[in-house]
Amino acid sequence: MSYLPRDIHGAPPNSFVIRLSEIVGSFKTQRKMASFWHHVISELRRMWFGGQPIPRVPLDGSPDLDSCLLYQRLQVINCCIARKRRHNIAIQSLDSVIREVALKEEDSVAAAKLSLNPAIYAKIDTGQHGIRLGADHPSDSLTMLETGEPIYSPVTQEGPILTEELIRETEEFVLRTGSVGAGCSQLLSDMQAFKAANPGCILEDFIRWHSPPDWREMESDIDTSATFDGNSSSRRGQLSERMQKEGNLWRELWETAKPLPAVKQTPLYDEDLAVEGILNALEDIMPSELFEQLFISILGSGFTTAEAELHQNSDFSKLFYECKDYVIATCQGDLSSDKIEDLCKVYETVETMVVNPEKALAMVKQQESSTMADLRSRFKKISLNFVGKDKPPSGKSASKDPKKSNEKQTHVFSQIFDGKTSLFTKKPPKPNVVQNSATPCLDDSEWTIV
Repeated sequence: MSYLPRDIHGAPPNSFVIRLSEIVGSFKTQRKMASFWHHVISELRRMWFGGQPIPRVPLDGSPDLDSCLLYQRLQVINCCIARKRRHNIAIQSLDSVIREVALKEEDSVAAAKLSLNPAIYAKIDTGQHGIRLGADHPSDSLTMLETGEPIYSPVTQEGPILTEELIRETEEFVLRTGSVGAGCSQLLSDMQAFKAANPGCILEDFIRWHSPPDWREMESDIDTSATFDGNSSSRRGQLSERMQKEGNLWRELWETAKPLPAVKQTPLYDEDLAVEGILNALEDIMPSELFEQLFISILGSGFTTAEAELHQNSDFSKLFYECKDYVIATCQGDLSSDKIEDLCKVYETVETMVVNPEKALAMVKQQESSTMADLRSRFKKISLNFVGKDKPPSGKSASKDPKKSNEKQTHVFSQIFDGKTSLFTKKPPKPNVVQNSATPCLDDSEWTIV
């Protein structure tokens, strides 16, 4: 069973983007939408500078490339916040090791005890002990070939966080220039961190840790003289053919790498620059680009809600999945106003199946012979908040009784627009608090009318 929000590049149900779609969809004028969006960007900046994660977005994880670009960008912001936290922890850990070593130098009694701590010291080939800097944890019982000391996995720099947009730009750059500099920078950074965490290590140790397939262990019955304690992980072996070739890049980088913890290296990825670029892009986003992503996201969320009700319904499951397939096909590529109108008709058809099954069943029986090509003509137009919010459905006159009219037009999906909750807190704000506080921020001229 396909998952519509991913198939159409929407956003996960109940995510920040869905809540944003609900609130933006409730406004009647573009001025209010623009003012609210300006308020959202200001709040995102405040949260970033305060190290506060965006709610309803995963705290740490690669951007979901099957979601809309807006959701991916918000994921990047949260990832950068998580990385900054880890960076601060790594700095504190390094400072702790340095302080402990300083105490050892002052206290000869503690010196003997600390020298036995493999998490802090590693014996080198001269018989002396080197200080491990930036070590994270022991690495799968591996030991160094020259000294027999445990190999520790270092804290390494994390690579760039790429959205679908940045991946495409990177691929185009590599194809155009043939440059793979970013990969070399990451490898050199890892080597420097490994050297700092494992005094006395050699290239073969790094390869066994970083790229195990490029190291071939000797058979135990061929040569055991090179082992320190019989442990197979410290047994001598040989590099793969590609690693033994003359001019191998790994060996060249290893010779230039200096023992330097990741937190002391030049950053490979600037979180501040990345987030500032995202916030600036969101601030300058075209309304049509923003609304398309919000529309698709809320459409996917509505279908997810309906699917839970209809997927086992023998009367409507076939029609529902026809609607779903139509939405997936229509959402490929850019959305024109005609496509949006068609999607609204599909949406109302599905909504009718949920809230008015008798009417929907009559429609199904009347058009059982319809094919996919007929769907467009039979889908009824819906008054979504994004399209014709203040117009009554076509072909219907407004009810004379306002109360009854409102009750009839209160749909299951439309209820998500009721009681607009704050994007940034779990508690609902007072009515119109968000809108009123944001309204004076922008003029209509700052967004192009679409």
